[in-house]
Amino acid sequence: MSNLANQLVIAEQEEVARGVRLLLATPLISETAAPDVFDLVRRRREPIAKWFDYYCGWSLVVEPRLGYARLVKVRSQTDPSRPARRSRSGKAPFDRRRYTLLCLVAAELLAAPVTTIGLLADKVMQATAADPLIDPFDPSVRAERMAYVDVLRMLESFGAIEVIDGSTEDFEGNETAKALYRVDSTLLTRLLAAPNGPSQFSVPGEEIPLRFDELLAALRRERRYGEAPDAAHSADGSSDVQRTLWLRHSVFRRLVDDPVVYREDLTAAELAYISSLSGRQLLKRAAEQGGFLLEERAEGVLFVDPDGYATDSLFPDDSSTAKVAALLLLDLITATAKGVAPEQLNAEAERLLREFPRWAKGYRGDDGKEQLVADAVSVLADFGLVRSSGEVVVALPAASRYVLTGARSSEESA
Repeated sequence: MSNLANQLVIAEQEEVARGVRLLLATPLISETAAPDVFDLVRRRREPIAKWFDYYCGWSLVVEPRLGYARLVKVRSQTDPSRPARRSRSGKAPFDRRRYTLLCLVAAELLAAPVTTIGLLADKVMQATAADPLIDPFDPSVRAERMAYVDVLRMLESFGAIEVIDGSTEDFEGNETAKALYRVDSTLLTRLLAAPNGPSQFSVPGEEIPLRFDELLAALRRERRYGEAPDAAHSADGSSDVQRTLWLRHSVFRRLVDDPVVYREDLTAAELAYISSLSGRQLLKRAAEQGGFLLEERAEGVLFVDPDGYATDSLFPDDSSTAKVAALLLLDLITATAKGVAPEQLNAEAERLLREFPRWAKGYRGDDGKEQLVADAVSVLADFGLVRSSGEVVVALPAASRYVLTGARSSEESA
């Protein structure tokens, strides 16, 4: 093979690896929002799709003419750590009301290729009035309009709706404000990543709270794995082939989606799979093809992205006060294997607030130190660095990677 051919092969491999990691961070890529990334995924869609299908069992849909690429990520476990977030400065997660409105708005948008913000609000209002289980939508209330606008702005960011005229934000302050939308119904239907649509299940409303976990599991159920792929024996409903497929997909889904995978959190079958000769070979091959560095420790396994493409959230990172506080509190948490009580963390947060008076201005209220600790611990838990055990916060093995050696205020460095 000539030197030029070698260079072309290497370039293709690098682009495929970059495309894999970029899609992990942003499963929906539009040509309008990220033309360079979309072009990369479009050109290398076949090998990228094969990587996701083989290792994770996820499908990749690329629509060149419609201008979007959608990675359909399905998880076997629920994961509340990645909520939809409002496109405001605080990036607060969606609450129950916003999720409800999102479903209603999406359903009503499928009715017409073009609509207005007022007409859509009227349809949502009518839909809630007809369903006794949903609180009526009242666009005359500012809080309701704020929730409604948050939903529309998220759909705009996805490219599911496009503002042709007017402004979505204006509706927040004035319910008579005008905005005209073009609806991409095809993309709208692609947003739902569940293998089974909710409309397949006819359940009386009063039974939903009692059967919620059961219904959620039914939405996620993938029939290709058989009845019970996680059972100890294939006779329990899945063949050996189905169980092996499920083991591969379940392990790699966690590896590419979670910051770290601890061996103690794996089932016996999953642990045996990644400890086997063939499993270890697949780990190395997947990491190489995806552009990851494979890090194996006695406690767990993780895929490290040296370029930071594969994540939508970084740590350490000074983009938020909570992340800075998380790093500062981590030394105290890792100092003892028995864990740290909330009172100790609150005292340390109080010391930090006192020592750095110009920092964390949003946490200066009466319960500021408690809220700072809660937000910081939440960050650490999301990154797999700590875990609550009873009434104490315990450091997990990966936390030792981020032990802080010193901190200086901006006044000291000036």
